[in-house]
Amino acid sequence: MDRVAVFKFGAVAGAGVCVLFGGAVLAQYIFTMKKKAGRKTKIIEMMPEFQKKNVYIKDPERVEQIICGLIKGGASKLQIITDFDMTLSKFFHNGKRCPTCHNIIDNCKLISEDCRKKLLQIRNKYYPIEVDPALSAEDKYPFMVEWWTKAHNLLIEQGIERAKLAAVVRESDVMLRDGYELFFDKLNEHNIPVFIFSAGIGDILEEIISQAGVFHSNVKVVSNFMDFDEKGVLKGFKGELIHVYNKHDGAIRSSEYFDQLKENCNIILLGDSLGDLTMADGVQNVESILKIGFLNNKVEESLEKYMDSYDIVLVKEETLDLTNAILQKIL
Repeated sequence: MDRVAVFKFGAVAGAGVCVLFGGAVLAQYIFTMKKKAGRKTKIIEMMPEFQKKNVYIKDPERVEQIICGLIKGGASKLQIITDFDMTLSKFFHNGKRCPTCHNIIDNCKLISEDCRKKLLQIRNKYYPIEVDPALSAEDKYPFMVEWWTKAHNLLIEQGIERAKLAAVVRESDVMLRDGYELFFDKLNEHNIPVFIFSAGIGDILEEIISQAGVFHSNVKVVSNFMDFDEKGVLKGFKGELIHVYNKHDGAIRSSEYFDQLKENCNIILLGDSLGDLTMADGVQNVESILKIGFLNNKVEESLEKYMDSYDIVLVKEETLDLTNAILQKIL
C-alpha cells in the first residue's frame, strides 16, 4: 500500500479550544475561525485521539465534514448501530485472544469434550475463510451459513440449560473495550438509540452487558437467540440465522425498528468486519453516517480494503476512546 496516501495526524496548537465549546457551538466556532484566519482548522486535528499512530483515514476532509454534520445534528438526530464481538468486546487483552459469544459457549463446562473438539475443527476450517482478504463477501457467504448451522446444531445436541448461562458468562474471559461504561452511560443519559447487531449468540451478549451494568433501556439487540423448551433446555435457535456476511438482510428485516427512528437520521456505525458495513441498510433518509472500523487481524493484507470502506480505521485498538471523544463533541 502507498503509505503516502495514509493520512497522519500532527499535533496542532490550540487543542484546548475543543474543551471550551460543544455541539453546534463548536461547529460554528470552527467555521468562524476558518473565515477569520484564512486557514484550515480541523476538529479532528484538535482531538488527540485522532493523532494516535493506529488511526488511519483515507479522506480526512470527508471525515471532517461528517463529524461537523453529526455535531450540527446533535443528540436529537443521532443513533448508534454497532456490531458486538470484537467491536464492543476486546479482541486481545495482554497478548491473549478474548472470546466471542460463541467461544464462551464452546469452551464452557456445559459442553462435552467430544463436542468441543468438533466445534474447534469446524472453526479451524471456516474462520480462515471468514478473514481471508482475497475472498469476496459473496464467496464467503455459503461457508458462513455452513459454519453457523453446524455449530448451532452441535450446541442443540448438548441440552444446554438457560439457568446456567449467567454462570457461564461470569466464568469466561470476555472483556468489553476500555471506555465501555462511558460509551453506554453517555448514550443512555442522552437517550440515544443503540442498535447492537450481532452474528453471535444473543442470550450470551445480553448477559455480558447485563453483568457489566450497561444493558440500558435505550439498547436493542438483534442476534441469534436461543430457543428453550418448557424445562429451560435448548431446543433450537429463533428466527433467521444471522452470520457475518448477511447483515444486510437482517438490517432490512429490522426496518420496523428504524422506521420508529425517522428523526434519528445521523448514524455512528461501529464494526470489525467488512460485513458490518451493511448494518445500516434498513435506515431511511440518512443525513450523516460515520463508519468506524476496528481492524484486529491480518492488518497488512486488509488495511487498504478497510480504508476504502470505513471512514476511520483503528488498528489493533482495544479502547472506545476515539468514539467516546466524538460523542463528547456531539452530546
